[in-house]
Amino acid sequence: MTVPDRANSALTLSSEIADGVPVVRVNGILDATTRDRFTGHLARVADDHGPDLVLDLAGVTFMDSRALGLIVHHWQRTMAESGHFALVGVQYSNSKVMWVTGLAQRLPLYDTLEEALAAFKE
Repeated sequence: MTVPDRANSALTLSSEIADGVPVVRVNGILDATTRDRFTGHLARVADDHGPDLVLDLAGVTFMDSRALGLIVHHWQRTMAESGHFALVGVQYSNSKVMWVTGLAQRLPLYDTLEEALAAFKE
């Protein structure tokens, strides 16, 4: 399901189910101007499908610290509910805030969706 973004073309969100796990694909900018849409989308996915979540950030062109805080919040929520959480396709050049804060070493990062889904089965 793709969320229409006529009012703000800075962000496109889509969701799918892969091996029973919700995958949210993020394309564009994650910052204060798109935070509410991102928050709402993630909340709907969690409400509809439970705590497991893969965020595909390969299409992110910029991420600020507020967006990273939201990602950390969902990671913590998933862990508290004994779910699985993964980030795939994270690119340093577009998500430097993850490395600056040291969270890149703590968050579950994977190069591909297949690697993330395999880790969920371990």
